[in-house]
Parts: sequence; structure tokens; C-alpha cells
Amino acid sequence: MTSTSDPRDLRAELESLTTEAFRPELADIDRLPTLDIARLMNGEDATVAGAVAARLPRIAAAIDAVAERMARGGRLVYAGAGTAGRLGVLDASECPPTFNTDPSRVVGLIAGGPQAVVTSVEGAEDSRELARADLEPLGLTPDDTVVGISASGRTPYAIGAVEYARAPGSLTIGLACNPGSPLAAAADHGIEIVVGPELLTGSTRLKAGTAQKLVLNMISTITMIRLGKTYGNLMVDVRASNDKLRARSHRIVALATGADDQEIERALSATDGEVKNAILAILAAVDGPTAARLLEQSDGHLRAALAAATTG
Repeated sequence: MTSTSDPRDLRAELESLTTEAFRPELADIDRLPTLDIARLMNGEDATVAGAVAARLPRIAAAIDAVAERMARGGRLVYAGAGTAGRLGVLDASECPPTFNTDPSRVVGLIAGGPQAVVTSVEGAEDSRELARADLEPLGLTPDDTVVGISASGRTPYAIGAVEYARAPGSLTIGLACNPGSPLAAAADHGIEIVVGPELLTGSTRLKAGTAQKLVLNMISTITMIRLGKTYGNLMVDVRASNDKLRARSHRIVALATGADDQEIERALSATDGEVKNAILAILAAVDGPTAARLLEQSDGHLRAALAAATTG
């Protein structure tokens, strides 16, 4: 079912949102030279990191809660409409090649379905029921996390996703760019990155979109660090699915171990190309099967596996 709110009420609501505010000082922006407009945009973008910094304690608390649940086998699900939904889909789609996660572990849902990633699906964002229909097949559990993403913080699809996820006890996060948003209020962890009015009135794919991308980067990346998907700042769970990633895998093993090319190739061959296993095989001087066993016993944490190999 689609929202049937009075258009006058919606207009009044939008006028009250910081992200929708009109900036009269920019009313003649279309008359400016291109370089001046670029400088204005660059200056606007430079304020986003500070707005994110102001919410870091809230972001960190949410990430710790996500990581705790994912360590028990839970999933991370993003749900949003328009730009917000596309950013969630993007972040989810980058986790398998970066961290070798199963595609089902980090999921991006966008109002209107996959076609909405490249084509606007009018009206989809207005439906709480559509969010429920998209989430229902996942069979949410208390170990899962649902992140509703909406620049305005009032998008029915994002709010509906969070409300639906609370019923089975899933963790909920509401990521918005306006203070006092209904989305943040509906979630266990409300994160409001207040970036202020946009350069183009209401175009929340600009500063708001940048802010959301930064926070989603933090949620997925730091969660994966907590899950042992990295060794220091090296992506040791990278999936070598193409020539570039195979070259990167070799380089990561080299950086982690200092071994020569021949030793690295032997280790990667002995571990079926698994970077983390190859590093452990070299540093602990163990064979491929032993490296795999040690990592399994350490829940995939390379440092713990190294410690076990050293003391074992």
C-alpha cells in the first residue's frame, strides 16, 4: 500500500527539514563560472567529515552491536530508497570481493527492487508494506541487523524496514541526515549526520549522500575488522577472482610475511589461493591443512591462529 498523506502536509513536513532548506545566497549559482561552482561544491563537501565526526560515538556503539551479532552468524541488511538505497546496495555488493563474505551475509534492499538501482521507481519509497514484503523472505532473527537509510529520516520504506525488523528482535539502526527524525527514533541506534542544506535545494545525493556513504563504509569495514577479516590494515580475506586481485593477494602475503616470490607462490598454491591461510603457513611454518585447522579453531582470526601455532 502506498502512502495517501495530504500533499499539503507533506509539503509542510519537507519545508521543516534541514536537508530541504532553501539557501537564498546561492540563488544565482547558475550564473557563476564553472570553477567557482566547483569551489563551492568542494567547500560544501569539506564539511561532511566534521558532521560525521560529531556522531562517531553513536556510530561506534552501533558497529560493536552489529559485529557481536555477525560473529554469531547474523546478517547485515541495508534498506533504503533512491540514493540511500543505492548506497546500501553498493556497500553490500562490495563486501564479497573485499572480505570474501558470502553474498547472503551483507544484503542491500532498495525500494522498487533491483531495477531501482538504475531506474527510478516512483512511489516505491512511500510504502512501509513494501519494506515488509522485501524483508519477510529473509526470515530475520535476533542475530540480524537491519539498517534503515534515509536522508530525510522520514522515508516510509526505511522506517517500515526498521519497524518490521524490531518484531523478531533484530538489531535496528536508523541512518538519517536530519535531527529528530522518525527513522532514528524508530531504531535501537539512531545515527543522524546533520550536514545542513544542500547546494541544490533538496538534492540529497550531494552532502547527505556523501555522509551516508562514509557511515556505511565505517559500518561494514570496521565490522569486518572486528570479525578478523583483516590482519593489521591488510585485506587478508580478499577473494582473488581476477588478475588484479590475484596480484593483490600476492602483494598482501608479501607485506605480511616479507617472504620472497617463490615462497609466496608455494604457500598460495598449498592453501588454494587463500591469502590468510598462506600468511599463516609462512609465518607459523605449517602446511596448508594445518593452517586451515588453526584458522577454523580461531574463528578466522589470523592473530589468534598465529598465537595458537606459536604456543601449541
